[in-house]
Amino acid sequence: MLLDEIPSLDLADFRSTDPARKANFVQDLGHAFNTIGFVAIKGHGLSEPFTNSLYQQVETFFKSADEVKKPYEIAGISGQRGYVGKGKETAKGFNVPDLKEFYHVGQPFKEDGDSVWDEYPSNVFPNEFPEFEKYTVEAFQTLESAGKSLLQAIALYLELPEDYFEPRVVNGNSILRAIHYFPIENPDALPVGAVRAAAHGDINLITLLMGASAEGLEVLRMDGKWIAITALPDQLVVNVGDMLDRLT
Repeated sequence: MLLDEIPSLDLADFRSTDPARKANFVQDLGHAFNTIGFVAIKGHGLSEPFTNSLYQQVETFFKSADEVKKPYEIAGISGQRGYVGKGKETAKGFNVPDLKEFYHVGQPFKEDGDSVWDEYPSNVFPNEFPEFEKYTVEAFQTLESAGKSLLQAIALYLELPEDYFEPRVVNGNSILRAIHYFPIENPDALPVGAVRAAAHGDINLITLLMGASAEGLEVLRMDGKWIAITALPDQLVVNVGDMLDRLT
């Protein structure tokens, strides 16, 4: 049966010591990903006060002048870290850039001797906003923890060892992306076909989306119908990606 809305689950069920709650979560998660590919998750670890402070830091940065933001757009790393300006990203199969700007924060460096650190660009944070690093790094780490729990549940649903994905995501090159869909002051001047974010698939294992400040997210069902997704403020929207398909 095709769904008209995405299921809502509580990650606390999977993290509980009750085997029945954990098993039910695993089956419900697997069913959601099999039928629509998306699920809304609460109990992920991001509190409302923290989320409000995080959004305040990010919003303050994006509202700053272009000359403040531009120094954090780092050449030669294809936008893997730091600021990426307006009109710089174009979805696969499209010729017109998306109407957005964003900021990337990657894996915080650890002194653990892992050679992977030689491959990753260093994070860059805006000096003008001293708490930007604090909130974005904590958000990264909390979401990474939630993502690992979800991967454990996926592994169990696929009848794999619970830690099947763990070696593949230790110090993984995940990215926290804060997106700003800036105001359109002159719609008539936009390129033909320009949109906020063009239709696309995700290459990742899984993607965790925090609640947006406005509606607009839609997902494509297997029958070709687009349905609007509205998550509650305390929920993440989670979807599976191409890497998960390849690994399993």
